Amino acid sequence: MSVEAVLSRIASLQGALAPPPVGARAAAPHAAPAAGATAGASTFAGALQGATAGAAPLAPAGAGTGAGQGMLAAVRGEVGQAEMPPGSNDSPRIAQYRQATAGAGVGPWCAYFVSWAARQAGAPLGDAGQGFGRVDDVWAWAERSGKAMLAATAQPQPGDLVVWDEHIGIVESVAGDGSVRTIEGNSSDSVARRTYGRDGGGAIGYVRIG
Repeated sequence: MSVEAVLSRIASLQGALAPPPVGARAAAPHAAPAAGATAGASTFAGALQGATAGAAPLAPAGAGTGAGQGMLAAVRGEVGQAEMPPGSNDSPRIAQYRQATAGAGVGPWCAYFVSWAARQAGAPLGDAGQGFGRVDDVWAWAERSGKAMLAATAQPQPGDLVVWDEHIGIVESVAGDGSVRTIEGNSSDSVARRTYGRDGGGAIGYVRIG
């Protein structure tokens, strides 16, 4: 074999062994399956590509205000605190929640709970930081102070207060589909996590603190 033939053969082998260019590698997942590929693999690849193409991007909620994050830091460790005895609206820990509201007495304590959380975050509720024992009073104060957002147009964020008729909680997170996860006091006689649909379970609105 001549020297020219040997050099030609070496060049041919180098070309065959060289990695494909970057553009070719990027296009590979969309190439047609090789002749030896199974039908199942082809079907799975097509389904995966179709699902990816049709998936709507998730739009994460904002991180919330500093005060809102402070409230969440306070209440996450409270999940599971319960009335003792059940139905009494009282326990040693619930008595501590009431201390954040001026003039508080034993009674429904969801508003006491968010008042306590806000005080823990350094952003007490009320014009004088007095806290609230009634949900209606929280909402009235929020409207006066420009902190209220109607549920129909609001984009809730973690740490916002979520207000229903005679009940209140704190938004923990908002999913990409708009569903809302909360932490609430006085929910089945305890501090509990709940999850609601895009309408916040029929919420009246939200209150943004801070």
